[in-house]
Amino acid sequence: MNAAQTRAVKAHPNHYDAIVVGAGVAGLYTLYHLRAAGKKVICLEAGGGVAGTWYWNRYPGARVDSQAYIYQYFFSQEVLNEWDWGELFPAQPETERYLNFVTDKCDLRKDIRFNTHVDSAVYDEATQTWQIATANGERYETKYFVGCVGMLSAALKDPCPGREHFKGLVCHTSAWPHAPVDFTGKRVGVVGTGATGIQVIQTVAPLCRHLTVFQRTPQYSIPMRNPKLTAEDNAAYRRNAEAMRKRVRETFAGFHTDLQTGNYWDRPPEERNKFLEQMWAEGSLCFVAANYAEVFIDEKVNAEVTAFVTGKMRKRINNPELEAKLIPTTYGFGTRRVPLDTGYLETYHRDNVDLVDVSTDSVAQITENGLRLASGREYPLDILVFATGFDGGSGAFTRIDIRGRDGQTLKDYWDKDLRTTLGLQVHGFPNFFTTGAPLAPSAAFCNMQTCLCQQADWIIDTIKYLDDHGLHSIEPTAEYEAAWVAQHDAIANSTLFPRTKSWYMGTNVDGKTRRLVTYLGGDVAYQQACNEAKESGYQGFVLT
Repeated sequence: MNAAQTRAVKAHPNHYDAIVVGAGVAGLYTLYHLRAAGKKVICLEAGGGVAGTWYWNRYPGARVDSQAYIYQYFFSQEVLNEWDWGELFPAQPETERYLNFVTDKCDLRKDIRFNTHVDSAVYDEATQTWQIATANGERYETKYFVGCVGMLSAALKDPCPGREHFKGLVCHTSAWPHAPVDFTGKRVGVVGTGATGIQVIQTVAPLCRHLTVFQRTPQYSIPMRNPKLTAEDNAAYRRNAEAMRKRVRETFAGFHTDLQTGNYWDRPPEERNKFLEQMWAEGSLCFVAANYAEVFIDEKVNAEVTAFVTGKMRKRINNPELEAKLIPTTYGFGTRRVPLDTGYLETYHRDNVDLVDVSTDSVAQITENGLRLASGREYPLDILVFATGFDGGSGAFTRIDIRGRDGQTLKDYWDKDLRTTLGLQVHGFPNFFTTGAPLAPSAAFCNMQTCLCQQADWIIDTIKYLDDHGLHSIEPTAEYEAAWVAQHDAIANSTLFPRTKSWYMGTNVDGKTRRLVTYLGGDVAYQQACNEAKESGYQGFVLT
């Protein structure tokens, strides 16, 4: 910029070096570190408090499915010393308290603007700044625009019309009322049986008069082993924190355990079964993240592991009619999001629970008194809960009117072809950085604390590099972006994931580009690619 442009930017009353959108795991981390680097930075948050996912998703049964000792920050020894976890897999209230504790301990709240929904972000090529507008009429200007809006925060709308006619209460799990919902004596309907729906169903069933579950796609699930944690447990986590910080950056999915080495078929059948039993007994996502890579690549391996999981599920269900409804048959284990559950399958043994298959007789309309299917059959309800999922990876970005060079909108760009550079930037959108965006491990297949913070580190380092070298902008070239997309697709297409309809592939959103939303090369390879970009002086990027 010339001197006149620089003066004009600095004169803007709400000018910042960087603006972070979203006060969840990634946003808080980025705000802390950019501020520590001496940047004038602010965080804009649509909600009334911090925590992102754990602020909005406060539905009954909401719970983290990564262990507490890896679903935490490692950057502050003070935070590590003073926070004690109560459970191995913390419930939503505990996780929200933790993120509020970090916010206050690090004095972040003063730099967060709550109840501030970003409507648009437009790149001004003349001043090389982003012009940001909010729903309440505020205007901001920034050199660097950092989107930490969440990979699963753009909820899909109700799958049928008529909400306005319903006499009862309608809730979506992603926008749950802050006031407690009383299920006592109520007829409850839950639409959706993904990871969220499972948590709601198993929690609400004992509380209500009657529960009707509307299921389109059955799920493989793993019974969660969730012990209470003692003072000794927490002390051990503190002693091991530095080793754990390093360990999670060295594994395929950012967990403390890694994929197995060697070939699955090198083990004889009895050893393979013993291994699967051991992994299953962990009661965690280790059964996914610490299994053999062939589970996701080799049809025969996947079939054997699927048969193992199916056998475990049959023993829990022990009812042929329910087994036919609850056990998947159209896709293999692990190719959709695998939930952890606490008595989910056993919930259907209860007298007050009914399971309705809507794969052929779809949900058609919300009526005054309940839910009507395409066949005309109606189910009377007092409370209707939608656990119908999200526009994963891209939706939270495209719901903001983001416009780059030449007025190009991010939505139009991704409607044509869902693509990013390392899941960190997009060609045509200078100084726009993303976490949890498509084509990075953090979009779906990673312990989020590991992968989101790793992405934030790259963004922070890049911003410091630009400023230290007197540069104004960074943007990936079209060629570099195409090369990353090609690498991503080559890995994705070598796996079984594209054969399965799921939000991983965008098939849950009408018109969305069909591309695996998450990078499957593993977090170690991903980190290497990110580090190579930095260490090369950002070859493949245009710096001005």
